[in-house]
Amino acid sequence: MTTQEGKLVSFVPAQPVDETWRKSIPAQVFLNHFFAIDFHIQRQNDLFDLRRFPLFQDFAPAVSDEQRKALEKLLLNSWSAEYALRITPVVNDNQYLQSSLHWTFPQAYYSVLFSVRAFLHTMGEPVSNEEIIRRRIGNMVVRGYYPASVGFYASGPLNGYRTMRLPLAKFDIAKPDLTLPSRESAAQIEIAQFLKTSRDRRIKALRQAIQNNPKTALRSARTGKVLQKFGVDQYKQLGKQIGYTTYFDALSRLRISSSNREIERFVESEIDVRLFHESLVNIVSHINAVHEAYIAKALGIQGYKNLIAKLPSYLQEGFLRDRLNTVIEPMLRPEQQELRIAA
Repeated sequence: MTTQEGKLVSFVPAQPVDETWRKSIPAQVFLNHFFAIDFHIQRQNDLFDLRRFPLFQDFAPAVSDEQRKALEKLLLNSWSAEYALRITPVVNDNQYLQSSLHWTFPQAYYSVLFSVRAFLHTMGEPVSNEEIIRRRIGNMVVRGYYPASVGFYASGPLNGYRTMRLPLAKFDIAKPDLTLPSRESAAQIEIAQFLKTSRDRRIKALRQAIQNNPKTALRSARTGKVLQKFGVDQYKQLGKQIGYTTYFDALSRLRISSSNREIERFVESEIDVRLFHESLVNIVSHINAVHEAYIAKALGIQGYKNLIAKLPSYLQEGFLRDRLNTVIEPMLRPEQQELRIAA
């Protein structure tokens, strides 16, 4: 192409207006998943249902001085990560918020991870291996340690999953789309899809790890060669091996996304990052409150307060004080519990 001045210029066709949005779709799907979990938690509003659970009422493990010291460190790590997660949006700059996903994703995951570890430590299980923790949480979810808001899970082999405690989610009737869920049924469908894709990833990763190792690879009974294709029986075996898929697997996706180049698609997308951050804060706060209620039940309310009193003032005076006053103390107040059960 030549201009009136006779200069030669190249012609670059205009990019479609929605090209940036097209590239943002994976990030939007991820946001929708976490928004759906937050939406489900808010709608269920069932944190205080814990007090009616026999597992909670009977929760009275003996906690040694050594365990208390370990609890202090684990909870300090959990609360420090939650504090850091909460203060990010103080900066009113969308570009900064986009970049902050590099650290808010792992902050959300590790806050819950240390909270879970503290909970398990209270039960006499000083576990640090994340795969063991994941399986342990799966068993506790199924047994009923968690309220319905985060008590959902998936099980079964590839292409044969069962999603439990999400009664409004039916894969054969509806599929999630790119819009944020505005109804409980849509939220449950979104969560079920998130469990499905998370389980897909874990089963496929396990298959690859097993088949890449000559000592563990599954082989053909006829030829003795390493299987290239898996059938129903092989996938059933893998499904049993990985256990249940729960909220912890969903949060683990944050760690995976932040530890490789996948995070760039979120940083460069046009999603509502502030909404994403708000959903993460609400989810982390809710799950941590569940674990802290059990820990406070084990320590006694005064023992729990003594633990908080050792924290730096910036932690004592913020969200922890609010959670203590509005959740933990009311949860452990005997007369309130009796009134709620009677009602």
